[in-house]
This record gives sequence, structure tokens and C-alpha cells, in this order.
Amino acid sequence: MNTPAHLLLGGAVFGRRGDRGLTWAALAGGLLPDLSLYLMAAVSILLLGIGPDRVFGELYFSGAWQLVFAVDNSFVLWGIALGAALWLRSGRGVALTGSALLHLVFDLLLHHDDARRHFWPLSDWRFASPVSYWDPAHGGAIVAPIETALALICAGIILRQRPGRVLGGVAVLLAAAQFAPFVVWALVFGGQGG
Repeated sequence: MNTPAHLLLGGAVFGRRGDRGLTWAALAGGLLPDLSLYLMAAVSILLLGIGPDRVFGELYFSGAWQLVFAVDNSFVLWGIALGAALWLRSGRGVALTGSALLHLVFDLLLHHDDARRHFWPLSDWRFASPVSYWDPAHGGAIVAPIETALALICAGIILRQRPGRVLGGVAVLLAAAQFAPFVVWALVFGGQGG
């Protein structure tokens, strides 16, 4: 799934009317498994001047980057964190870790060539799903509109929680961002030479 959909899904599932902090925690949990990718890509492209084609075609699949992704996409580590949040009776901790785990479930089901090592450190095994959220060769043309509809429904659920202006604005921006990947990828890869 695209990151905005992960955030909106987490916010809709774990957010509650009257507790904006819970919704913010859920949004953060939806983001955290992808945060390292955004940070490493931004540093590589914006600070180091590495072309996006190399970042996403080579560095993304490198051993070093994949190890970082294994850590922040680990069911094992997030499961331990959820257990700690439950033990501490932290509603916001449960929202954050539960949303991160929900993110991982959808990543497991919707990543093919770009599958992660979701069971690290216990295993380096990757599940190459037959379905991809983005790759047309693996159903991406079917999954993408379903994902976008789900994201819009989740934004509506968050807005029905009466989250206030800031959180409501974030939900609307995330819903709008769900339509942006084709524009972003065109800008990132547009005019890039081989």
C-alpha cells in the first residue's frame, strides 16, 4: 500500500472519538515502517545527489538498505513492542504498535519483487506475494483503485470522529496524497537518463 493509505487505515482502526492523541499515535504507527525509506531516499537524492533511478533501482535493493527495512518491518520487533504496550496498559502505545503491525500485514500481502524480511531477526525469509499494490504485472492495476477507495473510506471514518481542524486537515491531505503517487513517480523519474 502507499504510505497515506497505511496512515489512514491505522487512524480509522485505532483512532477514537474524543481521543485525538490515540489517532495521532495510530497515524504515527502507520508511518514508522516506511519512515526509514523516506529518510534514506531523501538524503540520497537531495543531499548526496544520487539519481532516483539508482536510489530505487539499486540502493533500495542493497544489503544495507534491506537490513534497515528488515528491522523496521519486523513482525517480531513490533510484536514485542505491542506486548510491552499491552503490559503497560498504554492505549496510545497499542494504537501506535497496532497500526504499525497492520501496516506490516498489508505490506506482506501486497509486495512482490519488493518484499521485506518481515520475520527478522528470526528469519531472512521473504514472502513474494502474488499480488502487488503497484506493479501491473501482479495485479497493481486492480489493487490501486481498491486501495484508494479504502483510503477515502478511512479518511471519512477519521473525519466522523470529529478530530479537530489540524487532525482533520491531515486526514484530508493524506486522502489527497493517495492520488499523488503517479504524479510523484513521474516527477521523480521524469527526465532521468539511464
